[in-house]
Amino acid sequence: MSTDETRRAAGMGVRREVLGDAHVDRAEAAKTGFTEPFQDLITRYAWGEIWTREGLDRRTRSCMVLTALTAKGHWDELGMHVRAAVRNGLDRDEIAEVFLQAAIYCGVPAANKAFGIAQRVLDELGEQNGN
Repeated sequence: MSTDETRRAAGMGVRREVLGDAHVDRAEAAKTGFTEPFQDLITRYAWGEIWTREGLDRRTRSCMVLTALTAKGHWDELGMHVRAAVRNGLDRDEIAEVFLQAAIYCGVPAANKAFGIAQRVLDELGEQNGN
């Protein structure tokens, strides 16, 4: 198996564990000839190179991703990564702490937006889990 194939397989495994099969299946089904190279890139490099590294656990990586998305205002991705953070073991209080920290370093308006998105996602997840 080539290095790219190894990274792709490892990345797809981690991607499914972190984001869930339903999300990955939707992304895979939505691929077109135009978007396929990008999907391959993120699977091999974001998930197959970075998320598979041993230097940080997935909880820490999720905290970092939530902060980075907040800092850059990537709101379309934030909800997906709040779900991923929960899958990686963060609870509501820990996610709130990430956004409180982000308020200081990324700005109050950004953290306010992040809290709103996270609240909707966490409420939705609570309803799905019968909470």
